[in-house]
Amino acid sequence: MEKIDIYPFYVEPFHVDLSGRIFMGILGNHLLNAAGNHSQRRGWGIGALNENRHTWVLSRLCIEMEEMPLRYEHAEVKTWVEGVMKLFTSRNFAILRPDGTPYGYARSIWSMIDMETRKPCDLLSLYDGDIVNYVVEPEENICPIAGHGRFRFRNAELVRTIDTYYSDIDINGHVNSIKYIEHILDLFPIERFTRQGLRRFEIAYKAESYLGEPLSFYLQPVDENEFDVEVRKNDSETVCQAKICFK
Repeated sequence: MEKIDIYPFYVEPFHVDLSGRIFMGILGNHLLNAAGNHSQRRGWGIGALNENRHTWVLSRLCIEMEEMPLRYEHAEVKTWVEGVMKLFTSRNFAILRPDGTPYGYARSIWSMIDMETRKPCDLLSLYDGDIVNYVVEPEENICPIAGHGRFRFRNAELVRTIDTYYSDIDINGHVNSIKYIEHILDLFPIERFTRQGLRRFEIAYKAESYLGEPLSFYLQPVDENEFDVEVRKNDSETVCQAKICFK
């Protein structure tokens, strides 16, 4: 079986913002769907894993775009596994036009956890380490964007607190990873998106949050077009941290 998959998608008119470009959250869903389908075709999908009380957890995601696809445009997500470590695996994406030119790229890091203990599993020993058979060497498919950075919060300001509801919760019973992206981007005025647009969005997931747990958003400007955000549940425990870079 080939190690790289390509999944086409179409930008529906109800999946775009006022600028006519796809919402970052919708694009994120296309990436995660591609990752899920790629894993499932190789026997590492959620369905098969759940039978043995295992599941994938997204740890980090960064998306860097030269341009966001416009409504009615056709696009493709190419995805491949870049590397496997004991507790984590790295997966890359290219978001492409039908002619193969890139809109942008994305990097992600995943861990597999035991659904009962919620602790990470050893990927190199699980299922006889079969996952390493699907690794693509970096020189075979290049993902040219920078890797995941570190966050340092020193003077972040509380800018919003929200409650979590039905539409925030996924099949695992906790707040959906894409919902954090949407809530974080809602912190910024709409003019940022219609006049500038996003260049890079990076998020690191630290803990799970659940229905009814308030989420507090702390904003820390880095410069005029770059911002760090920390999300805490119950105003104490860090749930995720993000970096937003506008053009």
